[in-house]
Amino acid sequence: MHEPGTRSLSDAQLRRSWTGRLRSAQLTFGFVVVFWGLGALTSSLATGPNAQLRLHVAATPHSIPDHWWAVLASAFWARDLPEYVLGTVLVLLLGVPLERRMGWRAYAIAAVSSQILGVGVSLGFLAIAQGLLGSWTEEMGSHLFMGPSAFIIGTAMAGTASMATLWRRRIRLAAFALLLLLALYSGGFADLVRLGAAGVGTVLGPLLLGRRPRFGRLVSTRHEGRVLLSLLIAASAIGPVVAGLIPHAVGPLSILRFLFTNIQPVDPQALQALCAAPARVKDCAVAQLQLRAGAGGIFMAILPSFLLLLLADGLRRGRRFAWVGTLLIQVGLSVLAGIAIAGVLQQTASGTGASEGIAAIEGSGSSQPLTLALPLLLPLALTIVLLATRRLFHVIAPAGTYKRLAVQVLVMAAVLSVVYVGAGLLLAQEFSPVPGLPDLLADVPDRFLPLGFVLDVPPAFFPEGTAAVLVYEGVGVLFWAVAGVLIFKTFLHQAHTRHDASTERARKIIKTSEGSSLAWMTTWPGNMYWFSASGESFVAYRVSAGVALTLGGPVGPTSEMSAAFAEFARHCRGNGWTPCFYSVPQELRDHADSSGWSSAQVAQETVLPLHSISFKGKKFQDIRTALNSAAKEGIRYEWTSFASAPFSVQFQIEEISEEWVADRNMPEMGFTLGSLDELDDPDVRCLLAIDQRHTVHAVTSWLPVYRNGHIVGWTLDFMRRRSDGFRASIEFLIASAALSLKDEGCEFLSLSGAPLARIAEDPSEVPRPKPPSRPPGSLDRLLDWLGATLEPVYGFRSLLAFKAKFQPRYEPLYMLYPDAASLPAVGTAVARAYLPTINLGAGLALAGRIFRWPQRPRTSGRRRP
Repeated sequence: MHEPGTRSLSDAQLRRSWTGRLRSAQLTFGFVVVFWGLGALTSSLATGPNAQLRLHVAATPHSIPDHWWAVLASAFWARDLPEYVLGTVLVLLLGVPLERRMGWRAYAIAAVSSQILGVGVSLGFLAIAQGLLGSWTEEMGSHLFMGPSAFIIGTAMAGTASMATLWRRRIRLAAFALLLLLALYSGGFADLVRLGAAGVGTVLGPLLLGRRPRFGRLVSTRHEGRVLLSLLIAASAIGPVVAGLIPHAVGPLSILRFLFTNIQPVDPQALQALCAAPARVKDCAVAQLQLRAGAGGIFMAILPSFLLLLLADGLRRGRRFAWVGTLLIQVGLSVLAGIAIAGVLQQTASGTGASEGIAAIEGSGSSQPLTLALPLLLPLALTIVLLATRRLFHVIAPAGTYKRLAVQVLVMAAVLSVVYVGAGLLLAQEFSPVPGLPDLLADVPDRFLPLGFVLDVPPAFFPEGTAAVLVYEGVGVLFWAVAGVLIFKTFLHQAHTRHDASTERARKIIKTSEGSSLAWMTTWPGNMYWFSASGESFVAYRVSAGVALTLGGPVGPTSEMSAAFAEFARHCRGNGWTPCFYSVPQELRDHADSSGWSSAQVAQETVLPLHSISFKGKKFQDIRTALNSAAKEGIRYEWTSFASAPFSVQFQIEEISEEWVADRNMPEMGFTLGSLDELDDPDVRCLLAIDQRHTVHAVTSWLPVYRNGHIVGWTLDFMRRRSDGFRASIEFLIASAALSLKDEGCEFLSLSGAPLARIAEDPSEVPRPKPPSRPPGSLDRLLDWLGATLEPVYGFRSLLAFKAKFQPRYEPLYMLYPDAASLPAVGTAVARAYLPTINLGAGLALAGRIFRWPQRPRTSGRRRP
């Protein structure tokens, strides 16, 4: 006899069983049955529909007007058995979870719309591009599309609309990168249809959820920006290889495949006879290309792709060396493509024979100016993107890394050159014609250059024997393979130990002297350093819009603070800068007031004295609840550093950070607000909220505060939690940090300051934004208004109210400036410091918003979005 409730439990299990899953994906499985059924009934499974049926069910650029039903019917047939199998696997892998997630109605609408509009968008694009890319659009006449790939890809893109921001962005970017790569290099009609369907699905997804599609600027963290750019570079590197692997590639960039494909063995003697005939100059050039591109020649032909893939990993890690290397390669490819295009155009106009390598391009029919220009435009566009994102790549390897690399590479090149010349002399009889020492020495540079850079240089001799071929081709392959390993190893070196001399000097002063709770922020990238005449104090600053904006006050002995303040101000005036001290304490503000400076409060620091902390009493009820709830859910705190954390933990921290920024759709701020880059520092401690399954629910980072060589406190910086994780994880981490660091003997914790926020009478109340009620002579009122205006986006005031739960001590932080006339420039400098990726126009607009007096007050109390 069953226990009560057994039947209901079985029913629940049944609903979660495969039977329940099948019932929730009836459209998907129904399509698979129809897909294979129609194929079997029309004898199309093995080789696809016969010629007569294909006219009615295959979508082609020319058949659609007369066979309009093929737009939809093409999804129910495939070319052959492998495509039937692949199409079915794709539909089942994506369709089953998509139908369950979206519901059958939305799933059906997305599938049908993606199929029909995907084909329609592709036909429209071909009609528009016919005059610009004539040869490509003509090639499309013989192409057809069949199979379910378009509708399932479009439906998948529509389904991403209901995902979290971070994963929606990643899936879409990965999908579009792959589809664009295939469209540009393979260039078949099916590739265009799939790309068009993906675009339709992306627009349709939000509409199915009842909201408008958003086409805004892609906002990401610096780390995510590096990842996205590295994916872009990797896709550009793989593209030519994809074009080389596809026999009939016709995409706009497919002409690059002629640099290293269609390789056939060439008899050197036949080559000499061929080249002896003046009328066969083109055939001679093509044969020379074939001879150069043996097994090793293929590797040397795709060497730029190999190096770009290698450097893409360095870009992902933010390495400046990788950025420089990638930029140089893109410039080199631009020059090479420009030479090839100029050669084709010049020889086409003059009617002369094509040079080596260019003959294949000319023979491909790609003679339209735009078609020829696209391979040049791609590296040029990538060069512009790299230059525009140079600020993302500031990570430098430890001192001496690249000096050692240069020595190793030069020594290896010298050794291999000697080996090549020596082996060439020993195996001279296996070359045709037999080379002498001068010939071998002249040929040495060609052994190390990519094939594309030496295509127009006729080879002086050719290897015939096996040993000669190994020497001739193996020198370059071995050199670049080993060099690639050495370069990759430099990316693995810990970079956070590398600082320039000024940064090292500043860190030493911080650790041996005395600074504020913000002092460690002065070691972050982007700051310059001024050192006092005594060498015992320094000021960290950055110059923007003619303003030298400091991060805090002078760091060093308290007795030198006033002197350093005056000395730095004189230094700025000597350079034509307006000094502005930002986020300085009350003591320095009082000194500046006595010297005639003006000031405004820009933040309020929250400090927890640890000697009396216990979190007892009614006012700490929320904190105790967070600690107790974490214990019940099996969540513990764990101290670590980013560099020493396991890779899985690092990945989760990065994921949490990217999700946080993506959800806000606003640029990540800098200056006094740290990010993942500042987290990767061995002196910075990370505190994790982690459960028994090693899932990281939240992370906080803590900056050391030194006094005379000893750590006396820690400052909270990085603070982010998983959106679907333990809700009170931040309260739990801050409370755990306070109790833990109290046991370590620390004096205080600084919860840092929230920019443009100050405590109200009721800490839990966040004032509503309202315009200033008097002219802009009152900077404090303007800053209050600006903080309230930015509250819905960045939540500085909400953050300050959150910190009030810990009953901290409040200490104001001020901005000091010598002249009110400099306030517009100061506002621009502050905006650029907090938003380092902001451009000039946006910076001026923000400064105008800060200091512009509204024409008339608003009558409504409602806040503008």
